Amino acid sequence: MTDSEWTDRIVGDRMAVDQEFSRHVQNSRFSNQEWGMIMTAVELDIENPGDPEAARIVAVTDNIDQVMPAIEEARSKMGGMGAGGGGGPSGGARSGSSEGFLSGIKDALGLGGGESGGDGERAEAAATLAQEYADELQAHLEQKGKWEEVRTAAQG
Repeated sequence: MTDSEWTDRIVGDRMAVDQEFSRHVQNSRFSNQEWGMIMTAVELDIENPGDPEAARIVAVTDNIDQVMPAIEEARSKMGGMGAGGGGGPSGGARSGSSEGFLSGIKDALGLGGGESGGDGERAEAAATLAQEYADELQAHLEQKGKWEEVRTAAQG
């Protein structure tokens, strides 16, 4: 109930941060569509809401592994190449242009390291990007003078 209360208060702020954060997504290994899928699996929580000094927004990323197969399926339907890098023409924003290219070919052929390699790395990159989003959201709330109100609402 309190989670809903504090998150309901920041809907407009999240939309503003979403627009600002799109640059981070474009420079990541994920397309905008993939980022949207990732964020469906991420919950935002306020850690230590009762302590003004230690309170912070955290991305709870426990469910990211559940969307990675759907992301991989979407990539394979696109031929395994050009699916990353924010959907833009650069494509090389993934992990180095030749490495990303070869990885795409391996993935398309079904030789891409399986769950232990690529998926784990992508899930970790997704979790890192989600926490960067949470940090940016908190910074936005602090800048707008809303952080204390949101933190207090999360205390219940």
